Amino acid sequence: MTDAYTKMIQQMMESGQEMLQRFNPALENVKGAGLDKMFPTMSKDMMEMWFGKTFNREGLDAKTRLLVTVGALTVLGAQAEPQMKTTVRHALEAGATEREIAEVIWQMSMFGGLPAMQKALEIAQSVFAETKENEA
Repeated sequence: MTDAYTKMIQQMMESGQEMLQRFNPALENVKGAGLDKMFPTMSKDMMEMWFGKTFNREGLDAKTRLLVTVGALTVLGAQAEPQMKTTVRHALEAGATEREIAEVIWQMSMFGGLPAMQKALEIAQSVFAETKENEA
């Protein structure tokens, strides 16, 4: 990492922490539920910039990075539901198909277990349905 990159990330983290403290000084009432609604899907170009080119090394495009993230979140199970919803939305926007997302989730059953896979598929299917409703 370059010094400029490290400084930028540090500034972003400090800014985010300052913003959180202003929203909730005690940080006692911060809840994960509904977090996915606060961060709608970014455009494909924006995701490629953030996840594919700007903040990441060469070698993986945004779609691949997001599919890998779906796999990691699947293994985490139900504790990552808001993050899974957001990541599935982003993966679809980045060009992943429903089948590709489902295959990644299925593959993770070997590492996270069947309950984690089942929960991840339920979450993904809810996002697929929501996406289709929004398109109609």
